[in-house]
Amino acid sequence: MQRKDIQERQKILVGNAIDQWKSQVENKVVVVTGGARGIGKTLVENLLKSGAKVVAADINWNSSQDFKKHLEGTEEAMSVQMDIADDASLDAAYESVMEKFGTVDVLINNAALVSETLFFPRGQVKTLDTKDSDWEKMFSVNTFGVLKTIRRFIRPMLQKGSGSIINMVSSGILPMHQGGSLFSMRPWTVEMPYQASKAATMAMTFYLAEEVRETGVAVNGMMPFHTRASWFDATEKTWRDQGMVYFMRPSVAEHVVPATLFLSGQDGHGVTGRLIYVPEWNYDHGFGDTKVWDDFSLPPEMEEMYSKLEAALPKYERSGVSHLPFDAWAALWTAGMEKLAGKGEK
Repeated sequence: MQRKDIQERQKILVGNAIDQWKSQVENKVVVVTGGARGIGKTLVENLLKSGAKVVAADINWNSSQDFKKHLEGTEEAMSVQMDIADDASLDAAYESVMEKFGTVDVLINNAALVSETLFFPRGQVKTLDTKDSDWEKMFSVNTFGVLKTIRRFIRPMLQKGSGSIINMVSSGILPMHQGGSLFSMRPWTVEMPYQASKAATMAMTFYLAEEVRETGVAVNGMMPFHTRASWFDATEKTWRDQGMVYFMRPSVAEHVVPATLFLSGQDGHGVTGRLIYVPEWNYDHGFGDTKVWDDFSLPPEMEEMYSKLEAALPKYERSGVSHLPFDAWAALWTAGMEKLAGKGEK
């Protein structure tokens, strides 16, 4: 498909998802952490389009003042400043939400500290070169912060016996199976302690889901794809300055919308205790493979790099999968980079 066709297809798919699950999320109060930018902002916007009442919570609104003003001018929305690692901040935010909306139906734990922020901008420090303080800071947000947030916002769900909690994690936590052993999906990305914190959060998700299932509250994990999130452009520039392309073309944040709307409509009597890998879920539910969600709104200099890489990549695709395995993509990326550097076949 041409770029304009892909962008139009993305709008159609998001619209289809809203039409399909609007009745299940309409008038529900949804709290989205990390809601000021990136994936969180995209979720806030599309939940509002679906008729939900949405709280966008974030630790920093400095670069999102226009979006904040937009939310403040919408009766069905509110913005709150909230540090998920700080008890007092969480308590104040929770009271503000309850004062405005009186309840919470869905909590989306999207806020996170990523490697690219902790180790700005490239995001890669080998495990043995990290400090204890790096691990403490990462876990304070990505694991303890998620737990602290759940402790507050699950209260009205437990009281009325219905609700949904969605915890965002990373595909880097996934093990693969071959023969009698398991191995990591992509250990070469150098992402400690980020992936350790996300793995801990996923384990907590599974256990909590079973503990609260009979109360009517669903708890699920959701795993987005390689996405142009709020930190992406700065990291990509660092790679570009070194003559490299930051892996493959990223997906638009909208690729997470269909699965989010689906999970937002669940409770403890529906889908719970599951980890949804968004590319596979989209593929299986008629929302396209990863190529359908490619981002073609990149700045010119970034677009030039990804276009050159794509032209240099060996042509290898197959049916039946939402995308090639990461190891296969890594091999293709390496071959493409070598060709761009003049080392591969011409």
